[in-house]
Amino acid sequence: MMRNNNHFEGKPSFKDALQFWFKLGWISFGGTAGHINIMHDELVEQKKWISNSRFFHALSLCMLLPGPEAQQMAVYIGWQLHGKKGGLVAGILFVLPSMCILLLLSILYVYFGNQPWMFAMFNGFKPAVISIIIVALLGIGKKALHTRLHILIAALAFVCIFLFNISMFAIIIGAILFGIVIQRFSSVSNIQPVGDESTLMGENAYYFNKGSEARGALTTTRRSLLQVGVFLMIWMLPLLALYFFSKDFTFWKSLTLFFTQTALFTIGGSYTVLPYVAQFAVSKLNWLSKMQMIDGFALAETTPGPLIIVVSYVGFIAAFNHFSGSILMGTIGLLITTFNTFLPSFLFIFVGGPIIEKTHGNNTIGKVLSFVTAAVVGVILNLTLFLGKDVIFPEGLSLKHIDFYSLGWIVLTLVLMKKFKINVLYIIAMSLLFGLARGYIR
Repeated sequence: MMRNNNHFEGKPSFKDALQFWFKLGWISFGGTAGHINIMHDELVEQKKWISNSRFFHALSLCMLLPGPEAQQMAVYIGWQLHGKKGGLVAGILFVLPSMCILLLLSILYVYFGNQPWMFAMFNGFKPAVISIIIVALLGIGKKALHTRLHILIAALAFVCIFLFNISMFAIIIGAILFGIVIQRFSSVSNIQPVGDESTLMGENAYYFNKGSEARGALTTTRRSLLQVGVFLMIWMLPLLALYFFSKDFTFWKSLTLFFTQTALFTIGGSYTVLPYVAQFAVSKLNWLSKMQMIDGFALAETTPGPLIIVVSYVGFIAAFNHFSGSILMGTIGLLITTFNTFLPSFLFIFVGGPIIEKTHGNNTIGKVLSFVTAAVVGVILNLTLFLGKDVIFPEGLSLKHIDFYSLGWIVLTLVLMKKFKINVLYIIAMSLLFGLARGYIR
């Protein structure tokens, strides 16, 4: 049981939490940056269910885990608010809407192929994705860059990945090592914050805060091993069902093991995982063509949820192609891939929760992990430029090739979201209509 040593008026109801997690699953566009920003804005700033210190401490540790860190954050917060059922609901609802949407889009894709109206909608949505990521970048940067040293770390991370193509995992390890070294120089580590004062707000205004006794803090080694055993049993159930009831078990075993391995051992977020999946699924395993893989990225961009959800599309096309155009087999492939990709996140949080709690409150570890969060800001800035370049300069970096329609739509949607606080769902709907209208004019 979690005890709060604060003055918050009361525990958030499970119904309120359920409504939030359901809504988040449908509006979390913009990749990890968008998800984290929405959770921080609503759960920290508006609802005050979790404090800033707790939120960013957990985020920094989730960044070190394999798999989608935004889903892991949702599982962690849901768990802390309402126990295991809260974590399960938060994690499942985080993925379920995007999986259902992607299943529908995948079926439409194999039926209709490269239809102009589909790509017109995608082209209208891409500039809005850039706007969503920019808004998220500004929000996260405002909260994570507490000192001039944090700004320096963010800048160095950006330079490393933008100019030298250093992996996100290497950048995170570098940020940790840098933070450890910095802790030996107290005069440097105590630089006064340059961010806004809200990052230093008192903890008493939040339900789950620095003084709260968190779930998982007293978990024993025996209980952790038991949880691992339960996880293995759950993981094996679909595989056993496929062994007894499916055709060509060899294919299903390969699909299951590949995406389980990817989820368990690929560290660095979606943009580390996806190139690995694309290379092996296309070049090594021959599950789909390169063009089908590129189309999958476009489909995934139009759905809420983590960008890594594109692997569900890969599972669909792999099974669809392998079983001679069977929609049923494609659907099973998508479900199996989604299951194996996102199940480990629950294991990492429920079993790794005690580690998160044991390190919370440790001043040295907290400062080191704050450098990890700062480095992530630099990585998100690189992502913004990387994606924005192709949207604004679709035919190459030249002033002659600027897509003024896309540039104008980025500026317009940014103004609507930042100045007029227009809901992201309206932005998405407007962008899809914009794409159709633009395609029709052409």
